Amino acid sequence: MKECAEQLKGRLVVSCQALPDEPLHSSFIMGRMALAAKQGGAAGIRANTKEDILEIRSQTFLPIIGIVKRDYDGSGVYITPTMKEIDELMEVKPEIIAMDATGGLRPGNLTLDEFFRQAKEKYPDQLWMADCSTVEEAVHADGLGFDFIGTTMVGYTDQSRGDKIEANDFEIIREILAKVEHRVIAEGNIDTPAKAKRVIELGSFCVVVGSVITRPQLITKAFAESLEG
Repeated sequence: MKECAEQLKGRLVVSCQALPDEPLHSSFIMGRMALAAKQGGAAGIRANTKEDILEIRSQTFLPIIGIVKRDYDGSGVYITPTMKEIDELMEVKPEIIAMDATGGLRPGNLTLDEFFRQAKEKYPDQLWMADCSTVEEAVHADGLGFDFIGTTMVGYTDQSRGDKIEANDFEIIREILAKVEHRVIAEGNIDTPAKAKRVIELGSFCVVVGSVITRPQLITKAFAESLEG
């Protein structure tokens, strides 16, 4: 598993996800999307749900960062929020499992520290990625022992509202790199080849790119709104 994860070093990971309310929601479609990403040079895939992961693996055999997005009443944490989601992912054993590490209470009022300790005890050989939104969260996740520190949630939480990952030459990523010991995965609104190249130059382990490659409704919207404007 660790050897497979090393294949991602310095490379592109493409996030192939479509939620139930999106037009491409289908494990079959995500498998083909991942295959197209592989043909374009992707070294890994980030995927949502065990069903999508099974199909993607059958088409690509690439290392996978696995998540399950699920909403629970009373909690704002939706990326791999409980042990139920981790157990589901472990049925298909993605090389890396990512979870929200933004500090919000999980269902059952579990803190990140409590939940991550339980997950590591249950699956000690699994590699884990922390989806963070601030430098402080990244440093905390690093201390907890996550194998990978991700910038996935920058700009998507109350505490990071208005933050732009590319601001001041990726200042957030540079600060995280200077303060953590574990490998940093750059993710979140890295929407051009130049930005992807830059975060690797700065020292990120790999870079995850999603919507600008795999969500055609958003790509189309950007073009359409530019003409309307």
